[in-house]
Amino acid sequence: MLAAVVAGAPYPAAEKSIAQIEADLAAGRTTCVAVVQAYLDRIRDLDRQGPALHSIIALNPHVMADARAADAARARGEHLGPLAGVPIILKDNIDSDDDTATTAGSLALRDNVTHRDAPLVRRLTDAGALILGKANLSEWANIRSDHSISGWSAVGGLVRNPYALDRNACGSSAGTGAAVAASLVAAGVGTETNGSITCPSSLTGLVGLKPTVGLVSRTYVVPISHTQDTAGPMTRSVADAALLLTAMAGSDPKDPATAEADRHRTDYVAALAGASLKGKRLGVVRVTDGMPPAETALFETTLKKLAEAGAVLVDVTDVHRDPSLGDAELTVLLTELKVDLNAYLASTSPSVKTRTLQDVIAFNAATPRELAIFGQETFEAAEQTKGLDDPAYLAAREKALRLTRQEGIDAILAKHDLDAIVAPSFGPAWRTDVVTGDHDAGGVGSYAAIAGYPHLTVPMGQVMGLPVGFSFIGPAWSEAKLLALGAAFEALVQGRRAPTFAPSVESRDDVAAALEPSK
Repeated sequence: MLAAVVAGAPYPAAEKSIAQIEADLAAGRTTCVAVVQAYLDRIRDLDRQGPALHSIIALNPHVMADARAADAARARGEHLGPLAGVPIILKDNIDSDDDTATTAGSLALRDNVTHRDAPLVRRLTDAGALILGKANLSEWANIRSDHSISGWSAVGGLVRNPYALDRNACGSSAGTGAAVAASLVAAGVGTETNGSITCPSSLTGLVGLKPTVGLVSRTYVVPISHTQDTAGPMTRSVADAALLLTAMAGSDPKDPATAEADRHRTDYVAALAGASLKGKRLGVVRVTDGMPPAETALFETTLKKLAEAGAVLVDVTDVHRDPSLGDAELTVLLTELKVDLNAYLASTSPSVKTRTLQDVIAFNAATPRELAIFGQETFEAAEQTKGLDDPAYLAAREKALRLTRQEGIDAILAKHDLDAIVAPSFGPAWRTDVVTGDHDAGGVGSYAAIAGYPHLTVPMGQVMGLPVGFSFIGPAWSEAKLLALGAAFEALVQGRRAPTFAPSVESRDDVAAALEPSK
C-alpha cells in the first residue's frame, strides 16, 4: 500500500484536518514519517526563519523514531487508535516522557526533564498521537506579574501572531495557538486558568475548548489553581477538538477533581452527528468592552444567521456582575498558586534547584533576563498567602464559586431555559506593547473560568484580517452539547481563514492606502 506514496513529494500539511491526515495514511497516500517531516519543515520555515513565530520551545528528539514505529505498526495491520500517527503539540507546562524539559517558559526549570508523562499525554499517545514537541507560552502561564506580556517567556521569547506579526497571540497558550493556526502541527493542547485556551484560540482563528474542571487530569501539569486549572484542545476545527477531547478526558486517581470524569465523559465525535441549531435556545450576552465596532457588527450579523438557521435567540440582560468577584478570584489564585506550585516543584528531579515558589522568586531576582521586561509582584504576593485553611481564602473561594455558578451561569440557564450562553469571545489581537503590558481583550470567559464550567470558542470571522471568535458557555459536563452547537455554527458561518503572516494590519493594501494623504 505504501508504494502509492509519491517518492520525494512533501506532504501538503497546511490546513489538513486530523480526519484528512488519517484518511491519507489509511489510503497509503502518505506515511507518518512524511507527515512529521512536513511539519518539521514548516517549523523551520515559519517558526525558526521567515515570520519567526517563536511558537515552539522544543522538539521531541524521538518523534521521527515514533513515526517510523507507527508506520511499521500500520504495515503489520495492527489495530490503530483514532489519532494514529497524528502529530500533537503540548503547551510547555505539561510533562512528557520524551527527554524534553517542562519549563513553563522559565529558565528556573530549563533542567526539568521529568521522564514522566502527564496522564493526559498518556491518553493521547494511547490513542496513537505522536508528541511533536512543546509550545511556547506566557511564562508561568501568565501568573508572575500584573504587567506581563502575553506570549513571552524567558526560554522561548515572544510568540508572534501569524495573522499580524506585530500583534499579540494572547496567552497563556500563545505558542499552541500560533503553531496550530500556522499548520506547524496537526493540533495542540493548551491549559487554562482564566482565558488561556479560549483567548489565544479566538485571536489565532482556532476552535478552543476549556472543559469542565475535572474532566481532564491535571497531574504533572505545572499548576496555578486546583480550583480553575484545566487542559483542553486547540484545533482548526470542531471535529478535531472532539477527537482530542475524547482521547484526553477521563478520571485520574492522582487528581481528586476528576473523580466524576469517567461517568461524564463520552464519545464527543459521535455527539457531532446531526448537529443542528434548529430550536436551540441561545442566551445572547452583548459585551462591548474591548470590542471594536466592526466586531460588534460582525456579531450581530452572525446572530442573524443563527436565527435564520432556526436558533431561538434570547437576550440576556440580567447578568449579575459583582465588583468584588475579581478580588475573590485573585485571593483564590494566589493562595492555591503557592500550595500547588510548591507541590509540583517538590515532585521534580533533583536537577531542578528551585524547589519552592520562594526559590523561584530568588532565582528570578538573580537572573536579569527573567525580569528584563516585567516583574514578579504576583509571585511575591502569592508567597505571602497563608494556606488553604486561611478563612479569607475559604470565604473568597465560596464567594467566587457561588457568584459564577448558582447566582451566575446556572441561574441564567435556568431562568431562560437555555441550551447555552453565547457572546463574542474576545476582542481582536492588540499590538504587543512591552512598555504598558497587555491590553484588556474583554470577553465573557471569566465567569466560566471561575465557575470551572466549559467554554467553547469557534471562529466567527475577521476584523481587518484579525480573527475573532464566538463563544458557547454551558453548565458543568456539557461539552458534548457545546461541541455539537459549535459544529453546527462552524458549518453555517465558516469563519476560519488561514493566516497570511502579514507584518501588521497597517501593511494590508486597503489599510495602507487609507493611511496615506488624499491625492
